[in-house]
Amino acid sequence: MNARVNVGKAGLVLGAMIGLWHLCWSVLVALGWAQLVIDFIFWIHFIKPVYVIEPFEFVRAVILLVVTVIVGFAVGSLSALAWNAVLPRAASKK
Repeated sequence: MNARVNVGKAGLVLGAMIGLWHLCWSVLVALGWAQLVIDFIFWIHFIKPVYVIEPFEFVRAVILLVVTVIVGFAVGSLSALAWNAVLPRAASKK
């Protein structure tokens, strides 16, 4: 079934998903658990951990969330526009 995608909704969904993911990361940093998590993630991917997580900063966390939500919204919206552009014209007239 070919269906058109609402551009705004697609942007909101992807922006919210990516924003929530980074909110979880910010919470891990604030709790002091992020270093353990990133070390584990690298370890299971056969990567030697070399990064050090810095202390939590509220303003930086807000900037992270704002930027990722905006980028997520843009990618979601552009993906919906691309999807709608490649739909067969007959399917969009139904």
